[in-house]
Amino acid sequence: MIKIHNLHSYYGAIEALKGIGLWVRSGKITCLIGSNGAGKTTLLKSISGAVDCKGSIKYNDSTELIGRSSQKIARLNITHVPEGRHIFPGLTVKENLEVGTINWHGFFGRMPYQKEMEEVFELFPRLKERENQLGWSLSGGEQQMLAIGRALMSRPRVLMLDEPSMGLAPVIVSELFEKITEINRQGTTILLVEQNARLAMKVSDYTYVIDHGRIVLEGESLEVRKDPRVIKSYLGKFAKSHR
Repeated sequence: MIKIHNLHSYYGAIEALKGIGLWVRSGKITCLIGSNGAGKTTLLKSISGAVDCKGSIKYNDSTELIGRSSQKIARLNITHVPEGRHIFPGLTVKENLEVGTINWHGFFGRMPYQKEMEEVFELFPRLKERENQLGWSLSGGEQQMLAIGRALMSRPRVLMLDEPSMGLAPVIVSELFEKITEINRQGTTILLVEQNARLAMKVSDYTYVIDHGRIVLEGESLEVRKDPRVIKSYLGKFAKSHR
């Protein structure tokens, strides 16, 4: 679905990604793990057209994303749910979801989007219960559901999730990841950046490990979970901090 080759990304003079190469497989969940500052978020922003970069990011083997604006990339049905949710606190749940249709519906479009709305409410029933509440009044878990629901309103073919579990209680995280796997089963390709490496590799098909802007390890998630380097650097550390 997305093939990245020799990707270099920059914040001014600082090179954040240093020749990255990876493949987001169609219909699968691909996860990216690594320590803070390793370049995970920068990779998602590079695909979304939000940072300066060079190299190649091909969509469907033919469409080059580098050089395209974020708006044009969104219209290709590549949708990014950023770290921190970034819902609109002064809009209702329903209004936040309606914003998600902008890439295909337009500001004053007349095409119906009730089908998409019903599908989001079926996936996240709590959003239906709170459809007239303002965004700021939702819990952290509900805001994350809303951020993902808003992304689904854009009819994504590729859904990029940046740290969806951050700041959430374990029981909410478990429920949220059940929904993420359900979204994938319905046909959406997912690129997942996640601090909970154990859970990310449990639900994903393929894993890349990034360190200091470079891919240092990759493979089928079941195999990467067994790698002693991953156990020591990520799984062991996670287990100790959540005893």
